[in-house]
Amino acid sequence: PATGTATLLLHRPDKLNALSFELLDELIDACRWLDAADDIRTVVVRGEGRAFSAGFDLGDFQQLSRRPVREGADIGRRAAEALEDVRQLTVAAIHGHCVGGGIVLAAACDLRVAASSARFSIPEVDLGIPLAWGGIPRLVRELGPAVTKELVLTCRPFGADEALGLRFVNRVVADDDLVATATEMAVRIAGQPWFSIRDTKQHVNAVMDEIAGTGRNANDANTLVAALLDDESRAASKAYLTRP
Repeated sequence: PATGTATLLLHRPDKLNALSFELLDELIDACRWLDAADDIRTVVVRGEGRAFSAGFDLGDFQQLSRRPVREGADIGRRAAEALEDVRQLTVAAIHGHCVGGGIVLAAACDLRVAASSARFSIPEVDLGIPLAWGGIPRLVRELGPAVTKELVLTCRPFGADEALGLRFVNRVVADDDLVATATEMAVRIAGQPWFSIRDTKQHVNAVMDEIAGTGRNANDANTLVAALLDDESRAASKAYLTRP
């Protein structure tokens, strides 16, 4: 990595970097390590292979009993907050699929660069569950309430150009230029005084917390558990998971 800049890589390319319990645990550990790394000022967050992230691993979704149910439902929130709270300035480099929980992780980053191939979607409601992990306040902060409601409730996909128009991403570039552009941005910022990097990130985040705070996100796990017990939600989940 360039001086002062590191890469945080989601590395399950055979699963399109689907967010399993194991990967989310590792992400939390990596953020804890980064937070203590005084020589790193900026971090590029990206996915290995053909996608940024295909969202929560549906295999783990079907096997929540492997953990206490609420613990399993809460791990995504903990991972998103760990990523948002690292001291470093984070730049998400998004290509391919960025789905559900992947969008939440991208929204937890400070800046976002998308490849022209990026394809975004939020399928949770089709899956029979509400968007959790602190996704609602983060999207409201970035997109506004009406657009958030539309995208979450219709579950329709949208591309990189629309994401740019909605100001969800800072820039759209050709696929071959994605990593270089995100890295160049991270290196440029890493060359600024560390005090100003930290203060600007903390100041902006504090302002946005007053607009749409994430302090109530712990309740998202309870909402997920409740949805798993709701008959109509369970039927929607079954229909989604058995689609051909």
